[in-house]
Amino acid sequence: MGALWRSDSAPPVSARKAATAVQLEPRRQSHAVRWAVGIILMFVLVAGVALLVYELRTAYFQSTELSRYAAQLTYQVESGSSDAIIYPGAGPFDQRMGYSRLPTFIERLQSRGFEVLQQSQFSPALMRYAERGFFPPFDEKAQTGVAIEDCRGTPFYTVRNPRQRYPSFDAIPPLVVGSLLFIEDRKLLAGEPAEANPAVDWPRFVKAALSQAGKYVAMQDQSAGGSTLATQLEKYRHSPDGITHAPAEKLRQMVSASVRAYQGGPQTLEARQNIVRDYLNSVPLSAAPGHGEVHGLADGLRIWYGADFATTNRLLDPQRSADASLAERGLALRQVLSLMIAQRRPSYYLSRGRAELAELTDSHLRLLASGGVLDADLRDAALAQQATYRDWQTDPNLQLVDTDKGISMARARLASLLNLSYYQLDRLDLDARASLNSDLQQEVSLYLEQLADPPSPKP
Repeated sequence: MGALWRSDSAPPVSARKAATAVQLEPRRQSHAVRWAVGIILMFVLVAGVALLVYELRTAYFQSTELSRYAAQLTYQVESGSSDAIIYPGAGPFDQRMGYSRLPTFIERLQSRGFEVLQQSQFSPALMRYAERGFFPPFDEKAQTGVAIEDCRGTPFYTVRNPRQRYPSFDAIPPLVVGSLLFIEDRKLLAGEPAEANPAVDWPRFVKAALSQAGKYVAMQDQSAGGSTLATQLEKYRHSPDGITHAPAEKLRQMVSASVRAYQGGPQTLEARQNIVRDYLNSVPLSAAPGHGEVHGLADGLRIWYGADFATTNRLLDPQRSADASLAERGLALRQVLSLMIAQRRPSYYLSRGRAELAELTDSHLRLLASGGVLDADLRDAALAQQATYRDWQTDPNLQLVDTDKGISMARARLASLLNLSYYQLDRLDLDARASLNSDLQQEVSLYLEQLADPPSPKP
């Protein structure tokens, strides 16, 4: 018979319970830690969303920080050559006005005996900003062109591009402002928040980003545009070829436009109004025979339609055109609106695509009326009109050429020094002083003309 033995290797029941209790305690602790971490993360997420919503509504943080940062982006004009300056890149306006060519101009002039007396010195913050590729936020001119003075400082040759402009935001008829904003940037002049960043329309930006992503994965053929008027200004002025080549270029435009907007302080209403003014004064509108590049609404009306800028503005301001007919006002509106639309593809719409532009103008007139920008009577009057383009054969764009010998000599000398054509010279942002005395030169020219054409003898 066998015997039953109790093995000592099995722990007592009380010992097993104790071990189980010891094993369960760390599990409870880790579970509690996970709960705590989850609560903290949830709190951080809620706080982050709340801050984001607050920022989208008030623009408090970006207005505070960007205005503080923009205040450091300064420059001073000091004696001698600058050792703290970065010249602009390949932007269309930078090239046309000569800013990108400054190193070449300086080198050519120095090789001919000229010297640099004064030049801009960037602040350290502005140097770092420009080195990162952003566009320096200087006060850009509404009109540029060559201006030559005689030896006494009297102007005797001046070219201004564009020829006409809006001097201030208040000079723009409200109907023109409303039409532009309805088409391009409806929230730009919203009263609240006063610190709004005009460079970013977040819903529009997100839509454009999703559209761009869809384009990359072949879900759609075209991507939607996310450019505000502020970023459009940066694009056609300073981006290479005036277009957005890549998402990084769009980011550069947005950052540059944001910093420029807050340069005057946290509140941006005046900056936003200036964006409207500057856009209307400088928007590219293709090129025309006998004139070249066309910029701004004023020159666009004159060159493409033969319309007078002052008359057009009067017709679009009800307070100044009470005696005007609806047909006159409708035609003026149609001309202005068509140029606003044409800026999307100006070389196409203002030449081969004129019929398509007319259809788009009709569509936008209906949209403007449904949106409350204009009344039904003016809409119908504009729809009934047809914008007639200038006939280059019967009404050419003639550029008056001054035959004054002194002016001809001064222009020829400048063009030779800078290795430019007369067309390029007249579009520079350049002031020059000649050694000529303009009054004396005119007297000499008149005397020589009289010698060449003596008076007829009396009978």
